[in-house]
Amino acid sequence: MNDIPVFTSEFGAASLFLREIPYRQRAHIKIQSSLEPEKLLEECVAFCRACGAEWIDAAGHEYLAKYPLITALIAMQCDKSALGETDACLFPVTEDTVQQWLDIYNQRMADVPNSAYMDSRDGKELLKNGDGYFIHKDGELLGIGQAAGEVIDTVIAVKPGMGETVVRTLASLITGDTVKLKVAEANERAVRLYERMGFVKIKELSQWYRVL
Repeated sequence: MNDIPVFTSEFGAASLFLREIPYRQRAHIKIQSSLEPEKLLEECVAFCRACGAEWIDAAGHEYLAKYPLITALIAMQCDKSALGETDACLFPVTEDTVQQWLDIYNQRMADVPNSAYMDSRDGKELLKNGDGYFIHKDGELLGIGQAAGEVIDTVIAVKPGMGETVVRTLASLITGDTVKLKVAEANERAVRLYERMGFVKIKELSQWYRVL
């Protein structure tokens, strides 16, 4: 099932994220513009439900504050020099290992608020962009991640207590002096890890509310 980047009606415009419906029966709505958000939301929810969604969250308009808040998505950053070094190794994702990477991601992120399910289409993007990695030390898998430019996009530790090592290893890929990342504020364990390492919140990117 494909996303709908621009879903329009007489009540406004929104983006509908439907790709998780076949896997987790979840859909996400991002309101882009509307003078009648209540009616636009009703249309979006009805469309998502017709596609099979049993859980729907939404962001993008102050009207949504009447619904239960799931999480805020926040941006954090840290000076790269403050993170220190690690002797763990990076192994880029390949065609032979991309499915393993996706399986780990989906398993570990299933309960993280506002996380997206990744399928074969994401795997192709991962290979195309070359930003997906396995992190190993002494022949043991510690975690996986994504990083490029000045941004770490994904941090997942598969071995307990290795979160900091995974972050430091991915940070070695960052080209600038500042390391940036995004995290769901409700993912308190991850937020505490990043704060302990010296990351600070720089802004709130969005707030996501459960509307079904």
